[in-house]
Amino acid sequence: MVREIKSLRAREKLEEHLAYTLIRIVKWGSAFVIISAILTEWGVTLGVISGILAIFGGTIIGFAAINTIGNAIAGLIVMTSRPFEVGDRIFLNGQFADIVAIELIYTKMLTLDNILVSVPNQELLKVEIDNYGKKKVIRRHCTVTPGFEYDVQDVEKALLEAANKVNGVLKKPKPYVWITKFQNYAVEYNLYVFINNIKRLPEIDAELHKKILETCKARKIDISTPLLLKQLRQ
Repeated sequence: MVREIKSLRAREKLEEHLAYTLIRIVKWGSAFVIISAILTEWGVTLGVISGILAIFGGTIIGFAAINTIGNAIAGLIVMTSRPFEVGDRIFLNGQFADIVAIELIYTKMLTLDNILVSVPNQELLKVEIDNYGKKKVIRRHCTVTPGFEYDVQDVEKALLEAANKVNGVLKKPKPYVWITKFQNYAVEYNLYVFINNIKRLPEIDAELHKKILETCKARKIDISTPLLLKQLRQ
C-alpha cells in the first residue's frame, strides 16, 4: 500500500503532505496488526490486548491531549483550508520562509538563513501569515526623506532612475513615486516598484536600496539628515 501511495504521489495524483500522512498511518496500522498477531500466538487474547492498549493509550492521551490533539486538529484545518502549500514562500513572525512539508502536528519551513524550522500547526492559526507564493506580481516600496530645498522633479527622476537600474523590477506596471507626508524638516517620498520573482524578493529590496543611495549621491540629493537640521546643529 505504501508503494501505491508513493506511486500516486509520483504521478501527482496525491499532494505531497497528504501522501506523507497516509504513509505514516499505514505504517503505524501495520505495526499494530503485526504486534497483535504475535501476542495472539503467545496466547494473549484480543481482549487483553485491547485492555493494555486502552490503559497505555489513555495515559498517553491524558498527558499529550492538550497540545497534540490541538495541533492535530489545527493540522487538519491547515490541510483542508490550504492557506499555503509546499513550495510557497510566506512571511511569518517578521521573516520569510519556504514551506517544505505540511504534517499533521507540525509544518516545516526553511528560512532564508537555510534553517529548517518546525512550527506547531496550532501556532499557525494564531498568527497572521502573508503568503507570497499565491501572488504573481507584488508591489514593494522604499521611503526617502530629502529636505524641502530639493526640487520635486529632481527627486522623482532620481528615484525612478534608481528603480530602472535594478534587475528584477518590472517595466510594466511602471515604477512610480508619491509624496506621502510633509515632515517638519523634510518631504517623505515613496518609490513603488513591482516584481514577479518572489524568491528574489530580499535580494531585489537590497539592490533597490543600494541603487537609490548611489543615484541620490550622484545627483547630490541628501537623503540622510535634512539640510536645515544640519544648519541648526552648526
